[in-house]
Amino acid sequence: MTIFDLVRNILLAGLGAQEKIKESIDELVKKGELSESQGTKIIKEWTEKANRSTSELRDDMSEIVAKTLEKMSIPSREDIENLNKKLENLSSRLERLERSPKEKEDTQG
Repeated sequence: MTIFDLVRNILLAGLGAQEKIKESIDELVKKGELSESQGTKIIKEWTEKANRSTSELRDDMSEIVAKTLEKMSIPSREDIENLNKKLENLSSRLERLERSPKEKEDTQG
């Protein structure tokens, strides 16, 4: 199981739990054990907490993946972009150097 699969399963379980809680609250409202406004308030509070937890989990997973990639010596996207910029700069300089002697020959010849 990959990290992606693990995170996906955790998030899907969270969504399933959220749906079950909503169903339970709706049932309590139907039975008259909770008012509709109380049920709505509980669901809203739980959803806000779940969203914060999901965001924190996402941040934690991003950090874990970044550290894992770093330990594996796999270059990051930023590393590759920096190398591409350097390569473009070197290619540009090489082209200018190659043109320079040719331009001198043209003016002399």
